[in-house]
Amino acid sequence: MTGMDDSGQIKAEKWTEIELLPEWDEQFYDVYTAKKHGKWVMLKTLKPAYKDDPRFRAMIEKEFDVRYNLAHPNIVMINDFEDVPTLGRCIITDDVYGDSLRKLISQGKVTKDHLDKICTQLVDAINYIQQNHLVHFPIRPETIIFTENIGNLKLIDVGFDQSEHLTPSEATEDICSFGKVLAEVVGQVPDAPGYLKRIADKCMSDDPRSRFKSVHQLRMALAHRSDNKFYIAIIVFLLAMIALLVWLTSAWAPHV
Repeated sequence: MTGMDDSGQIKAEKWTEIELLPEWDEQFYDVYTAKKHGKWVMLKTLKPAYKDDPRFRAMIEKEFDVRYNLAHPNIVMINDFEDVPTLGRCIITDDVYGDSLRKLISQGKVTKDHLDKICTQLVDAINYIQQNHLVHFPIRPETIIFTENIGNLKLIDVGFDQSEHLTPSEATEDICSFGKVLAEVVGQVPDAPGYLKRIADKCMSDDPRSRFKSVHQLRMALAHRSDNKFYIAIIVFLLAMIALLVWLTSAWAPHV
């Protein structure tokens, strides 16, 4: 659709091709794809039931404030916050054209490459969220998108508030959410390594104290390493250096 500007010249409509994406809906938000000045973007706006509630209007404004300055390759970036015709106030994000992990699971299209990116890119995104103390809803297959063609992982719905400190409880809840995602994906990949199922089970333990205590510990496990082996290697190296020093200062050392 076009119109006339003040000089009488034909101008292009700012917003076009607005389309609801039901599979990407979040708990309180509807998600749309659209073109802004001809460029594809994503729109995130309150569901009709919440639009007139001051509490939820404050929530979407807070989410914009919290996420606007975030920058991570595996998190969908926010660009603007403005009124869109027929939709009302919307958070404007980068366009992420692709499929949700939930869709890939339901269609039986999960591959080893998706599993690898869950174990690397998703963990990186979770670590960034925790470093910035973002308060967010649980990470789910519905909030994980794999872009078309390249297949990069992008996380949506990553934070609606920011706290001063990350509590141990919040850290282990993220790890539990990761474990649930990992368990679903492992179940879709026939040749998935057996240790990944054990990692998923540990992440999902009913007793939070039995889960991985940090993203660092989770990374070490996914890399099939442990802090203990690392520390043992350091101790062995130091002992070898001490033994060499003692020998060089002893009577048996060669004299030059």
